[in-house]
Amino acid sequence: MTFSNKVVWITGASSGIGEGLALALSKQNCKLILSARRRENLEAVKQLCQNPENIFILPFDLAEIDTMKAVVENGISAFGSVDMLINNGGISQRSLIVDTDISVDKKLMEVDYLGTVALTKALLPHFITNKSGHFVTVTSLMGKFGSPYRSGYCGAKHALHGFFDVLRMEHQKDNIKVILICPGFVNTNVAKNALVGDGTKQNSQDEATQNGLTVDAFTKQMLKAINNEKFEAYIGKKEVLGVYLKRYFPKFLHQFVMKSKVR
Repeated sequence: MTFSNKVVWITGASSGIGEGLALALSKQNCKLILSARRRENLEAVKQLCQNPENIFILPFDLAEIDTMKAVVENGISAFGSVDMLINNGGISQRSLIVDTDISVDKKLMEVDYLGTVALTKALLPHFITNKSGHFVTVTSLMGKFGSPYRSGYCGAKHALHGFFDVLRMEHQKDNIKVILICPGFVNTNVAKNALVGDGTKQNSQDEATQNGLTVDAFTKQMLKAINNEKFEAYIGKKEVLGVYLKRYFPKFLHQFVMKSKVR
């Protein structure tokens, strides 16, 4: 596929991976819809992009799942159609299960899983009518295996894999493509914004996140995976090996993670 002459909608576009995608795609011959909660942050990203006249700002909150039909109507009206939705918005977590209030688990599911699913389902009829469309969902390597301090986050990301695998099966007949992107550590503010046990932000960087891929390096690999219409893409450094260890040597992966200094 090519991004030329396509309308691409990116959630979580105000920073990190979403901002990187916006900057990269603005250089190609496509139109962009940028979404996140804060309009001012999206406007700042828009001004950094090339061809800002081809960018539409659409702020909304993924946690407000009852608003998604109206959000999608606004998104479609921006350029008359949507060709690709990149589900990138979400939040992370850094707290032990025993220290985590159930409200935090609920918030993670509402934003990372239900919000993404609600937006996808609201846009799905548009893709069915057009007999064409791409859902690109940014999950995580934590959607393939687990790690301490991320129980609720892992649960939400695992759930996304279950939902989107079925979506791909049910709508292959409608020429709808589903791609799952699984990042490892990427040097963004995801750790700083991660929720701790009481629901507040961690407000500090993880060493592993700090030493992860740059946003630019990650974005290039992600766009290549989309172009190649991968079912799943695992993008990171040595942490990607965890996917294969989980599949073939789950006890070894467990022992390895337990010996690691994860936080």
